[in-house]
Amino acid sequence: MAAVVHRFAGPGLLAHREGIRAVYAAAFAEPPWHAEPAEADGYLTRLAADAARPGFAGAVALDGERVLGFATAWTSSTPLPDARSYPRVTAALGAERTAAWLCGGLEVDELAVVPGAHGRGLGRTLLEAVTRDAPDARCWLLTSVRADATVRFYERLGWRQVTHPAPDGHGTAVFLGPHHPARTAAAPPLSP
Repeated sequence: MAAVVHRFAGPGLLAHREGIRAVYAAAFAEPPWHAEPAEADGYLTRLAADAARPGFAGAVALDGERVLGFATAWTSSTPLPDARSYPRVTAALGAERTAAWLCGGLEVDELAVVPGAHGRGLGRTLLEAVTRDAPDARCWLLTSVRADATVRFYERLGWRQVTHPAPDGHGTAVFLGPHHPARTAAAPPLSP
């Protein structure tokens, strides 16, 4: 049976919480993440709050009832919050670029596929499902530059890293989506 991707615009994604937890635990146990199983429980707590964010979009890939992957995204706040990696991102891009490129755009927060289902196009399909309604095609994400396969995956799909090196050497990089206007229109130049 081929996997089917379902998109959710709100908390409907939470009906698949146990499958999402299992995917999170399996996908992020791998290097460079090295997430402990308990972190998957923490992610479910965060996901419940994230599903209420403005512009939230989620998607799951299902093989029958089994969740093989998921993705989440939402509209970025203006300004970006002063938490997580956002201050380093703002420092790396500068306030003007951060406001123009990221704020009000669609931030892809998580994308994960169980290791046994890699190579089936699920990551691409999940990513497309949550980014298809990005305001003015302004979608972006953060990932670890240490996740070589992940970085190559985004690059193959046309995403472009715009922070070189990663902010403050923490290994987190900003990627802009393939049709982001900063890549196609007159905008402050991208990092080398």
